[in-house]
Amino acid sequence: MEPPARSDTGGGTSETGARKRRPWRDNAACSGKLSRETDAGRLLLFRTPVWEPGPRPQHCPGDGFSLTSKNENARRPAAMSLFNTVRNTIVPVHKEGYPFVAAFFVASLVLGWIFKPLFWIGMIFTLWCAYFFRDPERVTPQDDDLVISPADGKVSAIQMVTPPAELNLGSEPMLRISVFMNVFNCHVNRAPMRGRIVSINYRSGSFVNAELDKASEDNERNGLVIETRHGQIGVVQIAGLVARRILCWANPNEPVDAGERFGLIRFGSRLDVFLPAGAAPRVSLGQTAVAGETVIAEFASAKGPVISRRS
Repeated sequence: MEPPARSDTGGGTSETGARKRRPWRDNAACSGKLSRETDAGRLLLFRTPVWEPGPRPQHCPGDGFSLTSKNENARRPAAMSLFNTVRNTIVPVHKEGYPFVAAFFVASLVLGWIFKPLFWIGMIFTLWCAYFFRDPERVTPQDDDLVISPADGKVSAIQMVTPPAELNLGSEPMLRISVFMNVFNCHVNRAPMRGRIVSINYRSGSFVNAELDKASEDNERNGLVIETRHGQIGVVQIAGLVARRILCWANPNEPVDAGERFGLIRFGSRLDVFLPAGAAPRVSLGQTAVAGETVIAEFASAKGPVISRRS
């Protein structure tokens, strides 16, 4: 036999007693105070009052329940911060490198099918290939008196020499600053100064070590002449011992900005910059230069801060 229900005044479980104990609105549910702790977080329970003559307030969560974690809001900023860090760290690959990266990856799959450990060796070379063809952003000073490094690498020569005959820059010695790129440097080439491209001259040749001085005369090369505020300058792409392809997507009579990409050399090479009288070196032998950012020479006296352009 079921026990009799308690009286209304005794705080029993009868419907009348429940109505007396509950206000017109279930404030506990709407304020979120009706809850209990669980291992997964805070469990919020919301009840629908039996008797509720007025409309529900807009701020009331409503019927049902929701499960929220205490650390949910803390995790979101951390996850977004990690995502942004990874995104900003990964440098895009230049489109000229896509076929090479794909070929390295396919070769890794084939080698892995033959012998599994070879797959991981192939993947190391695939990652290196993607790293080689990286194309990062650079912040270039926009000042017509500054000469910016056209390549990443080591400054291998600073001397007065006669420019190559195909550049038609005359027979008088000019200041030559050379930047040697090894297989780990970024190989995207950038214009050292703002101006107009007067001519582009390609010359076939051999493939000796680009770090040697005779590479400027013997190796395959591609030379650009740029008309600037201070006269004509020469920029020469020189193939190296491993490099077998010089790429140049600039065209004669086109304007060019300092730091603008104009070409690429595959797998180790060198760039020479020939400057007319009035240019003073601003780098030293053995110094590491960054394409589009490092000032390698200057035509005027030192001045204050200059405006930079991101490209």
